[in-house]
Amino acid sequence: MEASYVDLADPSHLEFDYMRWMRIVLQVARARRVIHVGGGACALARALAAEDSAPAHPGRQEVCEVDPDVLALAREHLGLRRTPGLRVRVAEGRAFVARQAAASWDAVAIDAFVSATVPRRLITVEAFSNVARVAPLALINVLDDRTAGEVYLVAAGLSAAYPRVWALGGRTGNTIVVGSSRRLDLDRVAAQAAADRSPARLTTQARLAVLIAGTPALRDEDLAEI
Repeated sequence: MEASYVDLADPSHLEFDYMRWMRIVLQVARARRVIHVGGGACALARALAAEDSAPAHPGRQEVCEVDPDVLALAREHLGLRRTPGLRVRVAEGRAFVARQAAASWDAVAIDAFVSATVPRRLITVEAFSNVARVAPLALINVLDDRTAGEVYLVAAGLSAAYPRVWALGGRTGNTIVVGSSRRLDLDRVAAQAAADRSPARLTTQARLAVLIAGTPALRDEDLAEI
């Protein structure tokens, strides 16, 4: 499974479709202070840092990667260097978010996997409640099949923390599940995502609420049983 792609000549280039979709949401939301849970080669964070054009009010991309070997590989082979507005650290994402002050970030983007599954401790009601305390916007990259069970589980958890939850994705593969405490221009998001070279379709809050009906949100107390 391909995990990272970086254009060494153009850090703003994002090869993976789901990263371009995430960037669309972040740009429409004007989210410039972003915690990235899951680093990999830090492609999205590097792209956002490279595109930041407001030196008087610089953006801030903070990447948490739990595996130091991943960051070592990114530095040795994938051109990861010190960049203004970008900080990369070896850290567990949930613990890092828990240490942040309330409303201190614009968004939290979660792109972390164990095999092909988002770590369960990152998608519980308690974890998402803490994300909502820190940022008005959360984006979670989910890899799923046609059953969409993983998407529904993440959406159910986000719905306990955010008043607005919707999704952006294709028929199969990656889906971005989004929680927001503020209204966003979803028409603009949908139009830009549809025009992407790998078009994505927006699933509205109303439609997603119907789809996740009956899906219980995951809680910390459930983790011991998994």
